[in-house]
This record gives sequence, C-alpha cells and structure tokens, in this order.
Amino acid sequence: MSLIRRRKGSEAEKGDRQSSEPKVKDEKIEEEEAGGGDDKKKKKQKKVMGQKRKWSCVDSCCWLVGCICTMWWFLLFLYKMMPDSIPQYVTEAFTGPMPDPPGLKLKKEGLTVKHPVVFVPGIVTGGLELWEGHQCSEGLFRKRLWGGTFGEVYKRPSCWVEHMSLDNETGLDPPGIRVRPVSGLVAADYFAAGYFVWAVLIANLARIGYEEKTMYMAAYDWRLSFQNTEVRDQTLSRIKSNIELMVATNGGNKAVIIPHSMGVLYFLHFMKWVEAPAPMGGGGGPDWCSKYIKAVVNIGGPFLGVPKAIAGLFSAEARDIAVARTIAPGFLDNDLFRLQTLQHVMRMTRTWDSTMSMIPKGGDTIWGDLDWSPEEGYVPNKRKQNCNNNTQLTCQETNKTHAVNYGRMISFGRDVAEAPSSEIEMVEFRVSIFLTLNLEIGAIKGHNVANTSCHDVWTEYHDMGFQGVKAVAEHKVYTASSIIDLLHFVAPKMMARGNAHFSYGIADNLDDPTYNHYRHWSNPLETKLPNAPDMEIFTMYGVGLPTERAYVYKLTPFAKGECYIPFEIDTTADGGSDEDSCLKGGVYTVDGDETVPALSSGFMCAKAWRGKTRFNPSGIRTYVREYDHSPPANLLEGRGTQSGAHVDIMGNFALIEDVIRVAAGATGEDLGGDRVYSDIFKWSQKIKLPL
Repeated sequence: MSLIRRRKGSEAEKGDRQSSEPKVKDEKIEEEEAGGGDDKKKKKQKKVMGQKRKWSCVDSCCWLVGCICTMWWFLLFLYKMMPDSIPQYVTEAFTGPMPDPPGLKLKKEGLTVKHPVVFVPGIVTGGLELWEGHQCSEGLFRKRLWGGTFGEVYKRPSCWVEHMSLDNETGLDPPGIRVRPVSGLVAADYFAAGYFVWAVLIANLARIGYEEKTMYMAAYDWRLSFQNTEVRDQTLSRIKSNIELMVATNGGNKAVIIPHSMGVLYFLHFMKWVEAPAPMGGGGGPDWCSKYIKAVVNIGGPFLGVPKAIAGLFSAEARDIAVARTIAPGFLDNDLFRLQTLQHVMRMTRTWDSTMSMIPKGGDTIWGDLDWSPEEGYVPNKRKQNCNNNTQLTCQETNKTHAVNYGRMISFGRDVAEAPSSEIEMVEFRVSIFLTLNLEIGAIKGHNVANTSCHDVWTEYHDMGFQGVKAVAEHKVYTASSIIDLLHFVAPKMMARGNAHFSYGIADNLDDPTYNHYRHWSNPLETKLPNAPDMEIFTMYGVGLPTERAYVYKLTPFAKGECYIPFEIDTTADGGSDEDSCLKGGVYTVDGDETVPALSSGFMCAKAWRGKTRFNPSGIRTYVREYDHSPPANLLEGRGTQSGAHVDIMGNFALIEDVIRVAAGATGEDLGGDRVYSDIFKWSQKIKLPL
C-alpha cells in the first residue's frame, strides 16, 4: 500500500503550485505574442502541407488522356503479340464464318493476271514528303509531312502549315520549300497507321498474281492544279510513259485505270492532255486512249463537283467542323496561344488549287435553282432495293412528302431556305465584283479590317470590310451559278488562280477551239470523251448515306472581330424529331457516299455519256454500279466489308470483286450491266441538258 499511496503535499505547496500554473500560461501567451506572425505562418504552412491538394479540371483531363493513351498502346501491344488466327476466331465467334476475301474467291474460280492496273489516288490520300525546307524543318528531310503519323502537326504546327501551303500568287512552291509526292504503292496504300485506302484492293489483286510490275500508283501532288503537276513535276508525262511501258511488257494487254475521288477528275484531265499536241499536251494523238486503255473504273468520282467543297472554301468547315464549333463555341477561332485553327486551315487550303476542281459544275441546269432541283421529293428513309438496268425507271422512289429546295446551296437562315422565292428580298452585291477583280475598291466592300493583331492568319476576308460581309449575308441565298460569283467576291486571289486552271460551265459547242484549253479538260460538261469505242467507263460509288447538299448559314458571333471567319453553318437549324427530315445541324442531305452526292457520281454515266452523245461521240459503253451501304455488325469488323462510305468503300468486298473481274478481262455486261439502288436515273431524266 505504501508503494501506491500518493504523498499529499502541504497546503503551502498546493498554493504555490496553483498560483504558478497561470503564470506559466501567461508567459506562454506573452511569448507567442512576442514571437509575432512567425509561429502563425509556420502553423499555416504545416496545415496547408497537411491538406490534400485540390484536384483541378486540367488534372482530370490529363489523367483521362493518359489513361486512354496507355490503354490504347496496351491493347495495340496485345493485338500485335497475339497470333493472326485469334482475331479472326473471335470475330467468327460473334458473326459466324467470314467470307473468303474477293481475291481468294476469284483465285479459286481460276482468275489470273491479265490487264495491268493503274491506281490514281484522290485528294489528301496520297503521302507528301519534304525535300527542302526552312530552318524550322531541320531533321525532316524526306520525312512525311502528310500521311503516316502526322507527328509534325503536333510537334511544330506553325512550321507544318508553312511548309504545306503553296505560294498564294503562283500556286507552286514557296521560296525555299520543296514538298513532293511519295512514290510507289506505299504512297497511298494507307492514309495513316491502320487506316487503309488502297491496301485492301492491292492485297486482293496480289492474291490472283498481281505484283509491282503489273500495278502502278500514279502518285501526284494533290495540292497543285492538274496542269501544274506537269509543269512542276512532269507527272502527266510519267503516267503516260508508265502506262505505255506496262502495256508493252504485259503482252500488249491494255491497262485498266482505277481512279478514286478527285483522281477521277485528274485522269479525265489526263485523257485530254495525252491527246493534245505539245507543248500544252502530251502529243499522244487522238487514238492514244484507244491503244492503251481497256477500261476506266471510277470509284466515288465527283464528276460534277461536291457541295462540300463550297463549305470548305467559304468557311473552312463542313458538317463535322460545324458540330465541333457548337460544342466549343469560339475555340476553333480563338486567338489563345495564337491557335486560330480555322483561320490557319483556311489560309493553307486556299493555296491548294486542286480544291477548286471540285466546285459544283453545270450551274443551275444541273444542281437546280431557287425553286427546283433534280432530287426534290427525296425521302431518306424510303429507298428501294436493288434495281437492275431493266427496271431502273419503274422502281425509283416517288414519294414526295417533304419539299426541300436543294438548289439553294447556301441560305442565310432556315426561313430563307424554306420560303417561296417570290418572298425573298435579296440585296445584289455582284456590282462590286468587277471593281474588285480590277483591283479597285467598291463601295460595298467597305474599309479594310486587317491589322497587326491578325498575326500570320491573314485571309482574304480581312480585305472585305464590315459592309462587304454584311452584303454577302443580305443577298440571303445562293445557287450553284451565283456561288461562283460569291467565291470571286470573298476570295478574289484564290479564284483568279482557279480561273486559269478550271471551268464550271456547260459547253454550247464542243467544237469551239476555246474548249481545247486545259482549263476545260477536267469538266466533263465541256469536253468530249476520247475516240475509243472499245473502251469502257464504269462509275462505282456508295449510296445509302446522308451526303451534304445544301447549307444554312449565319454570321458568326465574332463577325465584328478582326481575325475571325465571318460566316459559319447554323447548327441550330434542324429537322427535330422528324425521321424523314433531310435537315440536320444546318446541313441538307441527299443520297450519296457521305462526301459525293449520287447525282455527281452517277449523272455522266447514267445520261450524258450514255450511248452516242455530243459528250461521247464514239459511243464508249458506260455502266453505273452502286453499292448500298451496310454498317459493320460489330466493332470487331472494323470499317466493314459492305461499306458505301467514300473512303471505306475501298474495302467493300463487292466492289473489289467487280474491279478484279474487270482487271482479269471481264466486260461491263459480264458484271451484269448497271446495278442501282438510288434514284439516279430518275434524277438524271429531270435534268434538261442538250445531248
């Protein structure tokens, strides 16, 4: 007990202890006050360090991007490591047995190499590499600036734009820069890693025995005007020589030419160039095509142009870009960090003369006017099934529930797009175009708004002035004919170069020597087909996809700024819940391959070249082959084997089979003649074009 007994202190000790405690506390308080804010700062620092750092939106974005990239590379690694048979096994487990690739199927039928084939790629699908550049391009000699990984777009975007642009005056190389097309089959087999263009067709041709000596990729710099590819690179001469060599080394069998997209127009230009006398032409004579070409198999050809080209030249956008602008208003126009994305795109693409080759041709006669268009009455969800050439006119769609004025390619406001033409009050702006083209300042154009704040993203809009922008909008509606005048008004320098190389009208008299000039050669409405009665021409294209045909525009909210593109697609204009509406996000759509309307791809072979006409005096046989779009059943099918999309159709098994059969010697009749799903023959009959 004595060990745990607490010794009691005396009363004096207790008193002393109690009185000393407050003194100690007072002393501590005094010390703290004397210490000033030092201790408080230390405590605050400890408290802040002890707290968890606040998670910001930037952290979340970076974390998400990092996770996606890590997962992507991990899955790609697993995909590359697994045996080739596993993906096919997994796909077949979901979809059933996969059909044989067309090349293997036709090999079993006994088809072998016969005619040499020439591929003509379209716009943007061919690779471009650097041969000479400015200091910012150090280390990029013979590296791809276009195609492949597009790594330089992210590493040095300003330098990339500078080197991908052409001279705004000449349409050729800027001083100190040389960008040239990649050569060989690798030039356009893949657009980017994993994204095929010609690769699937090449692989299937190889299955029946084709190799590089019987296949040739006619690569060219797709940024240049067609005639300038000859002026700068002698590309047309090289194509001519290669075709002659392939025919000579393959037993005299004529070549099968397979152009895609803009390559269709490029080869149309070539066929006139090769016949024309030097120095403007190739000097091959009027029978060159008859000697060396068995068939021209056009895939997704924009013979009469594409409305999408108008949106690209007018506001550097199409449907997808317009949607992006809606999701992030002002971002694509933003001057933050000098990333004026759309302005850079416009400045660059307006130096590419080739884009002007796809401006709609034929004016209101082909595309319609304020009150009429060939596709009027089109209903997107009510299309008939396969129509052969015996029933092409009786099985077309006749339902007319929604009247859409497709002839009004650009309308400022949905009310203008749908109003009777008699109620539209238009302010004429074209009076000032003559003054503009003569380098005078018209009253409508107003004061120049460009200044140093625009940095290096000057576009021709900066010379228009506020009154000029206002005049364009107050004109309210534009058809295919008036759009040419519109482009002259908003982009005079670009169109001045374009007029030297392209034409968009309809020839009254094809024997007029005026049409011997190369500016008319890529317009099928201003040229004759070659004198080659034994040659065949196919047009093969996808249908069943909504394709841009007309646009509802508005002034951009930043139109009063100095560096913004003043016009944009009005994405608020929409058909709503109506399934049969052709208006989605400010864009009116028709049947096509998502890029080229069926009317542009099919009209020439369906009517203007059908039989002996003034455009086809030798009666070359023409065939229309359409491929109805069917999306992939699941993600494991990739881009699908029945796609009708503009580029994805290059992997369509039915199209590949048709192409291989023609290369192996089949004729259009052997394929079954025409095969159509759209209203192309009905639409063609509505067009009143003298033949």
